[in-house]
Parts: sequence; structure tokens; C-alpha cells
Amino acid sequence: MNLSSIRIITAEIERLIKFYEHITGLSVVRYTPDFVELRTSITTLAIGSTKTLQFFGGDDIVQPEQNRSIIIEFKVDDVDQDYERLSAYLQGSIVQKPTIMPWGNKSLLFRDPDGNLVNFFTPVTPEAAGRTERN
Repeated sequence: MNLSSIRIITAEIERLIKFYEHITGLSVVRYTPDFVELRTSITTLAIGSTKTLQFFGGDDIVQPEQNRSIIIEFKVDDVDQDYERLSAYLQGSIVQKPTIMPWGNKSLLFRDPDGNLVNFFTPVTPEAAGRTERN
């Protein structure tokens, strides 16, 4: 079994598309006006509008902008460079500037426009690099 994707449901899909394309430098694949995917070499971040909830049983199964338990993580080559590149763009949404974590990653934490926590990290110890080698 493999984790294929994580999906964010949003009331403002264009806003999230622009945000994730900007921070990653990747372009989404648009399947419909209400569903896109941002593909990386390992997994996919899917973004769907609230209009897609009709296919899953109705509007009550997911509430956009209510997440406070998930961190969307991107392994990056140099978290300090990404911080310099994005600090002005992320002004007001940075939770933590690049910091070395006890498990050996240097992490930049910020929130997307819907309030989801995003982590850009770079392994900085051999142990951390070994854990993320497949990434």
C-alpha cells in the first residue's frame, strides 16, 4: 500500500492554487474547475472546491478552513533559501522561521490561506537524511 495523495477541500480554490504554485514553483494539473493536483515525485497534493463534496455525500462531511491537526510537509533542498525566497510573500503567516528540530530536520512552518499548517524542511543530520532518503 502507498499513500497516493492528500486532499484539501477549500471554499476558495483559485486562491489555494495560486498559493501552492507560488510556494512550490510547480504547476497544478487541472481536471475540472473544482479539482486540481499538484504532483511531486513522491506524492500528490490534491485541491478540491467545496462543490466536489456532493460526490462524497454532501457538504457536511468536510468543513474548509477548520484543520488544526495536519501538517503538509515538503522536503526541500535548502530551507534557508526557500525562506529568503518566500519570507515577504508569507509575511503574517509564518509560524516558525527555519529552526533545527530535535529529529534532525531544519523546518520552516507557515500557514496557507485556509489556515493549514505547511512545513518546508531540509534534513541536516545524517540520521534525518537517512529517514527521508526515499524522498
